[in-house]
Amino acid sequence: MGEAGGVSRKQLLSDEQWALVEPLLPPQRSGRGRPMRDHRQVVEGVIYRYRCGIAWRDLPEEFGPWQTVWKRHRRFSGDGTWDLVHQALVAKADAVGAVDWVVSVDSTINRAHQHATNLPRGERPDPAAGTAAEVTAESIGSAGGSAE
Repeated sequence: MGEAGGVSRKQLLSDEQWALVEPLLPPQRSGRGRPMRDHRQVVEGVIYRYRCGIAWRDLPEEFGPWQTVWKRHRRFSGDGTWDLVHQALVAKADAVGAVDWVVSVDSTINRAHQHATNLPRGERPDPAAGTAAEVTAESIGSAGGSAE
């Protein structure tokens, strides 16, 4: 892969890019217990993992223990840190006109197989029980499937 624009294969963010991201992350030292591993190393590990499409366990040692990278990514996903980073970076880019807004609509249609319900043939949901979508979601959930 080599060097491209001053960023090596293992250093995925330039110093300018990192300067935009770093202040949006929670502090590495919380005052309790051991300090966290360097945010930059971990964030670049997450980027590397998604860029290469590898399993967490295959993450190169340069990013630290894969478990640490995975746990931090999971934590940032759960507490809204990644959402905050994304919103702030998009807002900053939009403010300087660097975002070209394009809306893409997917028209995929999902169909359920005739055996995808737990209702016997000919039974109709009770209209007083709720909308058809609610009844369908409940019946799918009770059958062990998922309503996505």
